[in-house]
Amino acid sequence: MDGTPGSSTPAEPASDSSSPAGLSARDRSILAFERQGWQHAGAKEQAIRAEFALSAARYYQLLGAVIDSPLALAHDPMLVKRLQRMRDARSQARESRSLQSTD
Repeated sequence: MDGTPGSSTPAEPASDSSSPAGLSARDRSILAFERQGWQHAGAKEQAIRAEFALSAARYYQLLGAVIDSPLALAHDPMLVKRLQRMRDARSQARESRSLQSTD
């Protein structure tokens, strides 16, 4: 309600609709969830099921897509860059393990 012609209202969007910033409510929820920091994987997997009603595998697929989005990078650059670095490190570790086993 900034008075600009054609501007959208600042109301909270439905769960999968886009926000004025471009991220869906679900994408913003995923980023907020990741911001919490988890010490134990089992507790995080239980929280994923409780909060998002998704399997951990599906959640991580969605998270991967979210952190590849330029909109997510604009929304929370420090978190997104950290998550990308963590994903890249895990990928490199998997790759090095698979290369060692082929010797």
